Amino acid sequence: MRASVTVRVPASSSNLGAGFDCVGVAVGRWLRLSARRASAREAAAATAAPVTLERAGTLAALAVPADEDWLYRGFAAVCRRAGQPVPPGLVLAADSEIPVARGLGSSAAAAVAGAVAATKLLGLALDAHAVAAVATELEGHPDNVAAATFGGATLVVPGPDGDIVTPLAVHVSLAFVFAVPDFTVETKHARAVLPATLPHAQAVRAAAKSAALVQGLALGDPRLLAAALDDVLHVPFRRSLVRGYDEVVGAARQAGAYGATLSGSGPTLVALAPLAQATAVGVAMVRAWRECAVAATAFRIDRPAGGYETD
Repeated sequence: MRASVTVRVPASSSNLGAGFDCVGVAVGRWLRLSARRASAREAAAATAAPVTLERAGTLAALAVPADEDWLYRGFAAVCRRAGQPVPPGLVLAADSEIPVARGLGSSAAAAVAGAVAATKLLGLALDAHAVAAVATELEGHPDNVAAATFGGATLVVPGPDGDIVTPLAVHVSLAFVFAVPDFTVETKHARAVLPATLPHAQAVRAAAKSAALVQGLALGDPRLLAAALDDVLHVPFRRSLVRGYDEVVGAARQAGAYGATLSGSGPTLVALAPLAQATAVGVAMVRAWRECAVAATAFRIDRPAGGYETD
């Protein structure tokens, strides 16, 4: 067993309109997790809790018990898979710049970070695909997990022997612009508003738009991206949860974006735009939200981030 390990995992944006539950993009906002065994002095002063968890950055305000945190749950899930207990005196220290409950994959990043930390700290023979499988089973969002694990843009297809993960091409002319408001949308609530079934004709439109998303990302094609970002599968049912959705999406388009949509289940909105217009699109989205009495910040990424890193 190693003395300590440090893991860095990116944020992720999922769905991108028509890629519901199957397309994810790694975003260059990072969660950093260090895992180690407690020193003899720390162990002597410790309580009977299974883990000591230190949180900083966007995680500092969380009040979730340490043993219910996604970081610890990811770590413990790998231990269970390996058939061994969580090592006593475990200390986890996490610092994140990923907004929590904003549609940027904070829980997936935490689950992946915990799973990778356990794999490396305990010297287990789990590759990235096995880590992703553990984190997906635990956290439930394969699109976010795949992007956080492998980096880039990814497509996840359920298969008889597990998820099939494949990279997606993103044209060099495209920028992703994120506008993050100062309120949250809980994923459970966003799931609850979705209908159990859809008419067949609606499903056909959704399938066509999903294909348009993959091809539009690869080619940077404005018409395909506009169609793909105008989702019919989940956004129509969730947009009411995000105050100012229509105004912000409209502002993004007027500023030069091909379209905009929910990042994950929101409330963050993501626009796809030409590189030259990306900054103006972010400014326009923030302004539109301000006019709806919502404070927001914007940032852009010109290329998807890489996957997790360890040292």
